[in-house]
Amino acid sequence: MKLLKEYAIQSGAIAIIACAVFFFLIPSHTSVSSIAGLAIILANFIPLSVATIVMIFNMALLVLALFLCGKDFFLKTTYASILLPIFLYVLERIFPNFTSLTNDPILDVSCHIFLVSIGLAILFNRNASSGGLDIIGKILNKYFNLDIGKSMSLVGMCIALSSAFVYDSKTVVLSVLGTYLNGMVLDHFIFGQSLKRRVCIVSKKEEEVRKFIVEKLHSGATIYEAIGAYSMEIKREIITIVDKSEYQKLITFLKKTDPEAFITIYKVSDIHYVPKTQKY
Repeated sequence: MKLLKEYAIQSGAIAIIACAVFFFLIPSHTSVSSIAGLAIILANFIPLSVATIVMIFNMALLVLALFLCGKDFFLKTTYASILLPIFLYVLERIFPNFTSLTNDPILDVSCHIFLVSIGLAILFNRNASSGGLDIIGKILNKYFNLDIGKSMSLVGMCIALSSAFVYDSKTVVLSVLGTYLNGMVLDHFIFGQSLKRRVCIVSKKEEEVRKFIVEKLHSGATIYEAIGAYSMEIKREIITIVDKSEYQKLITFLKKTDPEAFITIYKVSDIHYVPKTQKY
């Protein structure tokens, strides 16, 4: 049942990506950070459909996925790589003469970026991808510690610039900008959902704050001694890392319990630690 649910979610993500490519990327004639973008360009020179070209490239890149990204990623990506061109093929048959929903390349690219980023974020968060350039992005992320969005933008720029061989300068610029924005939006969807905050608190109600963090939020905290530069008083600073819902509860509690508390807040995109339950 769990496996069925996993593949159902993955299929839904692939359906979103396929719709983004067919209804918005292809009509815009741009090459925004994807094998589909490269396929659109090559379709002008070779007698193959976009779906067929996507399938060929995906099969070649899957070999890299197997050896460099592990079996789990390979199997999930293989499923997605086969399903994506099938979805595209079905859409091509259902809408054989489709042109554009918006009749505006800029709107098409914007809609594509939004939709495809949602689909890719779902896949990457489940250790999968839609194949193609996503595999290269995953490899760069794994071995060079680059964010997925930055990796995709780096690779996608090469394809975006290649559109100069087929389209005019406006389309090339739109492809490059679209690729860059696609990377930013993708990182937002991937990391924005797991973004945490590092909250540093100096409060007269230190013990109440500590108990609230540990007992109500069920979170951890670290307490440091700090010396104020003006008064030279020794004070204690509580530092904790919380998610979005915990952050809202903590700030509400602090405003109510100690409105004069000194609070600094930092965004935290990633944490590496061993949970207490795994230490014994």
